[in-house]
Parts: sequence; structure tokens; C-alpha cells
Amino acid sequence: MAAVQIVQLAAVTSSLVLLLLQPVAATMVPPAAAPGARDSAGVTLHVQRHQVLVDNGVVQVSVSKPQGQITGVRYAGERNLLHFGNGDENSGGYWNVFWNFPGSGQPRGRIDMLDSTDFRVVSSSEEQVELSFRSTYDPSRFNSVRLTVDKRLVMLRGSSGFYCYAIFEHADSWPALNITEARLAFKLNTARFNYMAVSDEIQRYMPRAVDRDPPRGKPLAYKEAVLLLNPLEPQFKGEVDDKYQYSLDNKDNKVHGWISGGPVPVGFWVITPSNEFKSGGPLKRELTSHVGPTSLTMFLGTHYVGNDIVAKIDDGENWKKVMGPVFIYLNSNPRRGSFQALWEDAKAQAEAEASKWPYTFPESPDFHKATQRGSVTGRLLVRDKYVSGVDMPARLAYVGLAAPGAPGSWATESKGYQFWTRASVTCGSFAIGNVLAGEYNLYAWVPGFLGDYIYAASVTVSAGGAVSLGDLVFEPPRSGPTLWEMGVPDRSAAEFFIPDPNPKYLSKLFLTRDNKYRQYGLWDRYADLYPRADPVFTVGVSNYSNDWFFAHVTRKVGGGVGLTNAPTTRRIRFNLGRVVADGTYTLRVALAAAQMSRLQVQVNEATRKGSEGVFNTPEFGDGNAIARHGDHGTWWSFEFPIKGYLLMEGENTISITQVRAFSEFFGVMYDYIRLEGPPGTWRDPTTLL
Repeated sequence: MAAVQIVQLAAVTSSLVLLLLQPVAATMVPPAAAPGARDSAGVTLHVQRHQVLVDNGVVQVSVSKPQGQITGVRYAGERNLLHFGNGDENSGGYWNVFWNFPGSGQPRGRIDMLDSTDFRVVSSSEEQVELSFRSTYDPSRFNSVRLTVDKRLVMLRGSSGFYCYAIFEHADSWPALNITEARLAFKLNTARFNYMAVSDEIQRYMPRAVDRDPPRGKPLAYKEAVLLLNPLEPQFKGEVDDKYQYSLDNKDNKVHGWISGGPVPVGFWVITPSNEFKSGGPLKRELTSHVGPTSLTMFLGTHYVGNDIVAKIDDGENWKKVMGPVFIYLNSNPRRGSFQALWEDAKAQAEAEASKWPYTFPESPDFHKATQRGSVTGRLLVRDKYVSGVDMPARLAYVGLAAPGAPGSWATESKGYQFWTRASVTCGSFAIGNVLAGEYNLYAWVPGFLGDYIYAASVTVSAGGAVSLGDLVFEPPRSGPTLWEMGVPDRSAAEFFIPDPNPKYLSKLFLTRDNKYRQYGLWDRYADLYPRADPVFTVGVSNYSNDWFFAHVTRKVGGGVGLTNAPTTRRIRFNLGRVVADGTYTLRVALAAAQMSRLQVQVNEATRKGSEGVFNTPEFGDGNAIARHGDHGTWWSFEFPIKGYLLMEGENTISITQVRAFSEFFGVMYDYIRLEGPPGTWRDPTTLL
């Protein structure tokens, strides 16, 4: 196949905006062809003074040179699917990072748009064009981000879209920095895109960005949440729009995007073929698409976790990570122009991209191909004699490889790669393929069981190697038999009582039980439902799905300028037919999320400071999942040993107070609560004569 000629044009003074608004000469930059012509042309590249254009006959992409900002996407007769303002760095398609460094004096950090200074054609043929836009740390500039960032754009022959990835690198001679966020953003054509799809359930026509601005919109408890007072489309009046309402877990974030209206609907989709390059593992929740119209890929972010997941690069640390590739997929169907058909096609394309991972086409040697990777297999069993006398398959367990650490450390790990799978539903076997060569710990957690599993030894994966770990046994934390339990240990608060939203803030997109937690203002509903006193949960009578509010939040007291947040207390009432006075009972409290919280647990209303019946946790949590409409964030687990003589035969009460009430968003979400008896109170019924 003959190589494509790279056309180096003379100085071009016209801006890209003019290029997109005016007809383009066919001999210089032919308009993108209709999707049906996708196999008729190879990839062409046009290098101009201030921009680069790549065209494969289906899609045409324009990129600023040397900055690397994607300024235009032409497809299916649309001159530009992006919203691009000349000189506006927050428009088009762009990478950026939020970063900081020790001693900066700016606790909130700074943003860097990662504008490149060096442009290079990595490869060019009829089959593929790959472009590099590179920036590097400049020690003479105090605010220069301490990274080399090589942004790549790839277009393949016949492909209805293009690929983006980047290589982040910190040299061993450079000073420290902290990376809070790393992302790729696309701002779409505001006049064309008005239908958003994030999942099968979360999709519809959306308000406009101008609807969020006063006087059409009114900010609520924080700037991201806006009450729509007078939107352009009356159907949205009275609803709340907040970008956090559309967040997804990494494990569920395969494809999301927007569809344009008009005679021929066009879809713009962000497809993530693998999560190996994302931080925080499968349960890490992050932003997707939101009103703008905007679509994001969050490679690293603190949302729902907090500062524990910040990537902290030390002085002199040699660090490198490949972010992506992700695929920007475009589709249209003039004959079957329904939005649902475009969504189903985008999902199918996402599955097709995942099946091709790891890709063969990236030219960077830092992106390792299949032959440079290995695999790990095994079988995970659960051993809990209080549940079964034999080891049980860890059905549908989440099993993964991540950087060496402590049990559960994968949830806050951001500097390395992670590789996850689900164990078999029948026997608990697992296979993790396409693992980058390196040293890892093997981690797991099992839905239905408390705790985190970690394999005792490190796991070394080599290129082309296959590691077989055989049978592994996870022994969940357990001190004695279950006396009573509340919830399901699945790292989510979704099974507990989630109230209906205040009608003033109702979003019609989140009416189903599965998504009701996404409604705005649920933290205030606790005080609406229990204005004067906290409810009491009675074991054996109450139902946690109806009687245990999913989030432990504050209550507003007083009025006017004296309005403050006050702590609230949850009480659990239960009966014991027999008490082992010299035994130790164990209360286990697992939390799906926490924000600046401290729990105090009291047994039978013990109140004296230092009393054996009073337990206090340290302050913990920084994920802000309550405010961000999550049903989970970072998982926490506490155990409280209770001396038997603190309990009574008959009625007992355990009280849990979240004592830090400085904000309406301070609080926890519950995952699971269990009281265990002393181990000597249980006998295996299969051994009794």
C-alpha cells in the first residue's frame, strides 16, 4: 500500500472558524463523505501552518498546531459537531489536568490545558494516520506542570470516528507534583445536540446550557446544582440539573454521548474499551456526559473518593502512564433515524472495541500490545463456618490486579494500571487477561460477604506469561455467629430506604427505584420525614428497605440567622434471649460512603466519657457522595467489640450518632450492619448427635 503524501501547505492566515463556516476546496480538504462511502478512501493528512486536518472519507478532524486542541469534527454533512470558539481554550476537544505541588500556597491547585509546543507526524499511510502533540516541563516557569505529555490522535481507514490517548511522564530529575484530575473533554455544537444518553435508563432530551444561567436558572446548595426556573423548553421547568446526577462507575462506563436533532440524527459517543488506565478500580464513580452539551473521559479524578486518590508523584520519581486510547465514535442512520437505534448501535460498537483490546495500531512503544502482556488465573473460595461447613465458590466476586498495597488499597490507587474481572457464577474461577508485565497484588471482594481479600504473595506477570494461582481462600472478617443483620454487604446503600424527592426539585429522569438516589436534595428529606425525633429500627419488626434512611445526615434546627445543622442518632432495638456476660460480642458497621464524619456508638445508652459502652471512630471520609447524588463512594468498615456484661437478656439498644454536623453534606451512607455473638455460643448443627 503506497504511503499517503503529507501536504505541507504554505502559511495559512485564515482561522479554523472561517474554514468551518465556508466551503472548503475539494482539492485541499474534501468534505467528509457519507457513512456509506467509508470503505472507498484511505486516510489523508493535510498539515497547515496552524492546524492539521485528517480525513478518511467518513470523518474529518481538525486539530490546532502545535497546541493539539481538536477544533473541528466533520461528519455526515455536518460542518462541525463541536462547539469551538477561536481563542476559547474550553471549547472543542481538549485535554487538561488539575495539579498542585507541595508548598504551592494554593490548596485548590491549578489547571493546565496541556497546550503542546511540538507537533510530529508519527505515521501516515492510507490505513492509518497517527499524530503527536507534545509538551514538556519547563523549570524556568513556576507554573509549568511537571510532566511531559504526549497527546496522540489516531484515525484508521474506514473508521467512523477517531482515537485519542496520551502518555504522561515525570522524569527522575523533576520535583514533586500532585495530580487531582486528568481528563479529555468535548464541547459539542450547542445548536445541534440536545439528546443525551448515558445508559439504557438515563437518556432523554436535555435542557440547554443557557437554561442554567440566571435568570433562567437558580443555583442551589452548590454551583453545579441548578433549579430550572424558566428554561427554553417548558418541559424542564422546575427540574434540577446537576452534572453529578449522570455519573457512572468505571465498570458501567462503556459508552455515553449525545445525539443531534434534525432530519438526519447524528450520534457523538465516547467509548472506553478498557478501564485498565483509569484510577480507583471498577467501583470508582466519575462524570460522563452532562448539559453543555459536554462529554468527558475522566482518567483520574477525586470525585466520590476525595484526596486519598490524588496521584502523588514524589521528587525524583520516574513515572509514566498511558491514558487511553478511547474511541470517539460517530454514527447516523438516515433510513432508521430513531435515537434508540443510534444508541443500540453505539453500544454494539463499544462491545466491538472492547473485543479488540489491546489495540494493535497505537504507535507509541509505551502502549503494550497483546504479545507484551500476560494472564493470571485461579479460583476463589469463601470460608465462613458460620454460613457453611464447606468452602463456598466466590460467585461473581470482583477479582483484580493492582499496585502492591494493603487490602482494599486498589480503591484509592491512581498511579498504576488495574485489571479486573468477575469470577464465575458457578465455581468462582477467574481469568484476568491482557495484563501488563509487572508486579501486582491480587485483590478481591465478594458481594454478599464483608471484607477485602488480598493474596498473600505478590504476583509477577511477564510478557507472554500465564500465572496460575490455583485455589485461593478468602476468610471474611467474622468473630461469631450472626445474631441479626441489616442490609446487604455489596458496597452500596441502594437497598436501604431512599425517599421520594421534594416535589420542588423533582427530576423526571430519575423516578425508578434504581435511580431515585440521583435526585437532588435527598439529604434534606430526612428532616422532612423525621422533623423532631430520629426513628428507631426494631430488629425483627422493621424493614431496612422502608425504615432505615440510606444516608446518616444532619437535621437543621433553629431558624433565620440561627439555623444550624445538628447531629442525628440512629437507634437499633433488639432482643437477646441469652447473654454471655464474660463473652465478647462484635458490632460490624460497613459504610458505602462518608464525608468528614465521626461515628459514636453507644450500647444501651451508655453516656459516660470513656465508658466501655461508648465507641468513637476517628474522623474519616472525603468523597462527598451525599452531595453528588451517589449510592456509594469509598467503602469503610468498622468493628466494635462489646463486652457481654454491657448487654441484657431481653431488650437492648445500640445507638449510632454522626457527631460532626458542620455541614448538611457531612454524613455516611450505610452498606451493612451486623451483630455477632461470642464464638462459643455457636455449635455446628451438622456435628450434633
